[in-house]
Amino acid sequence: MVTLYNLSYRQLSAWTAASLFIIGNIALPQLCHLVPGGGLTWLPIYFFTLIGAYKYGWRVGLLTALLSPLINSILFGMPVVAMLPAIMTKSVLLVAAASLVAHRFGKITLPLMALVVLAYQVVGSLIESAITGSLAIGFQDFTIGLPGMALQVVGGYLFIKYLLNK
Repeated sequence: MVTLYNLSYRQLSAWTAASLFIIGNIALPQLCHLVPGGGLTWLPIYFFTLIGAYKYGWRVGLLTALLSPLINSILFGMPVVAMLPAIMTKSVLLVAAASLVAHRFGKITLPLMALVVLAYQVVGSLIESAITGSLAIGFQDFTIGLPGMALQVVGGYLFIKYLLNK
């Protein structure tokens, strides 16, 4: 049994959790960017946002979703400023999907994680297509980023189920 939370901004634990997930969302992309195309393939900026929103609720997820890309862009120039609207939109959609599914079902399963990832990616890709004016760019996560989506589903499930199980 995995305990899921919905932390408030008034709780220090929410800020602590968000800070740790933001650090994770800074470190993981840096590791992935050591490999050419690693960011586009592994979609690392979303990994800890998914975990934070699913396990600790939408507030922790939203802090992670908004601050991670901004800090990464400021410190490392990745993502480039032009991509921030699309990435932040997908990040916020991920928070909405993850926190909604976690709240609705109250448990973690691989199919539920797949539902979360598919939901934010489909809606986010449509919005990204509108932002960029290109279906190919909007839906590139479904071609280039499939390993990253698989990592989110399986890795997110394992991380929440076994590493954050308390």
